[in-house]
Amino acid sequence: MIEQKETLESTKLVDIVIAGMQEKKALNIVDLDLKSIKNAVCEHFIICHGTSNTHISAIADAVEEFVKKATGQNAWHKEGYLNAEWILLDYVDVVVHVFNDQTRRFYNLEGLWADSKVRRIEE
Repeated sequence: MIEQKETLESTKLVDIVIAGMQEKKALNIVDLDLKSIKNAVCEHFIICHGTSNTHISAIADAVEEFVKKATGQNAWHKEGYLNAEWILLDYVDVVVHVFNDQTRRFYNLEGLWADSKVRRIEE
């Protein structure tokens, strides 16, 4: 029963994260559902990219603001704000990746986690 509750909470968090991304017009939003992958680091990777360092920072700020307002939760860990090429926000079960386009293509998280269930979010 506890596992089901955690999954429902992470699903709610995914929706909140996506709403924050959409608020700042993030590009190519993808939800990688990792629950079926043995030993995955979390339940979801939410990935998107922005058009500039300023845009990337604004997207990450909006995600943090939406999550804090809806759940009272802060990111457990965050990094990448200094150069804003790849900002990571770790909410334990949900990890948010906000890239610039070039860095996103280079690291290709969607390809590395190709066994996951992929949901592309309409812009």
